[in-house]
Amino acid sequence: MENFTKFKKDALKDKEVKRLYDELKPEFDLIADVMQKRIEKGLTQRELAQKMGTKQSAISRFESGGYNPSLAFLRRIADALDARLEVAVS
Repeated sequence: MENFTKFKKDALKDKEVKRLYDELKPEFDLIADVMQKRIEKGLTQRELAQKMGTKQSAISRFESGGYNPSLAFLRRIADALDARLEVAVS
């Protein structure tokens, strides 16, 4: 982990890398929050998918950042995790 932390710190010194990182940060924060909540609830990706009425591969794609979810999909995740979805524009 120490190597990654140093790599990240060094990489973020580049203005373009920093700009792109900041641009993607909200997306990755959302994914991390969902994964943390899923794990706290003791659910596998498959179990979360079953609660949502979708396939495990959809959860996997979302968690890996390979899927741009709709608001409806995010609502279904929140419902399945007994969580609240908040959207803010600032």
